[in-house]
Amino acid sequence: MILYEYPFNERIRTYLRLEHLFLRLAELMGRASPLDHHYALTTIFEVMDVGARADLKSDVLKDLDKQKQALNGYRGNPAISEAVLDKVIAQLDGCFSALNALTGKAGQSLTENDWLMSIRSRVGIPGGTCEFDLPAYYSWQHRSAESRQQDLQRWAATLAPLAESIHLLLKMLRDSGAPQKVMAVGGQFQQNLPQGRTFQLLRLALDPELQVIPEISGNRLMVSIRLMRHDADDRLHACGQDTAFELTLCS
Repeated sequence: MILYEYPFNERIRTYLRLEHLFLRLAELMGRASPLDHHYALTTIFEVMDVGARADLKSDVLKDLDKQKQALNGYRGNPAISEAVLDKVIAQLDGCFSALNALTGKAGQSLTENDWLMSIRSRVGIPGGTCEFDLPAYYSWQHRSAESRQQDLQRWAATLAPLAESIHLLLKMLRDSGAPQKVMAVGGQFQQNLPQGRTFQLLRLALDPELQVIPEISGNRLMVSIRLMRHDADDRLHACGQDTAFELTLCS
């Protein structure tokens, strides 16, 4: 199944972008090629750009605390395992403490590294990191893979508390939803959202053999999905067939 996700607010949109970057960074750091490590470094810079929002750290800390308060409300419930509850709350506490201990925005300490910032200033220029522009960076790329990986892990460690917090919050958000089977009649689907609940994330699972692509729009009142096909002319065309898929609304 191909899983598509649609955020209902800007905060979750930012979380999903950061998660995407952190997953990419972890995969690239595990490889040995200098080219992979170049893109790992540019991914660190992208995380810093996304994390430059002044209220990001505050939002994450508030969400961690909100989740903790919600879970504490389940104490004494016979249907809830106290051991599991304690474990999840301990994870939230750990993420909160580690993130709160960081000073400034995401990757703030890396901005004091003049060598890294010289690379960051040129990665947006086409071909701007050639050997004649940045000979020191070119030399670094010729070090052993182990040496480069150690450097990347050291730089990425400054972002680890944010990464762990984002992963935990999104996991808890996704776990809050229950999947349902629905049908897009004539390739179109609309659903009014229940009043009194604020949904933050939509998840849509499609069979890849159907070869359809969802165009999703939504707000606090309604969700609308139109299924499209990528045809031989490299354009998207509306799919007029009845198509079943799995929909999950997470709050």
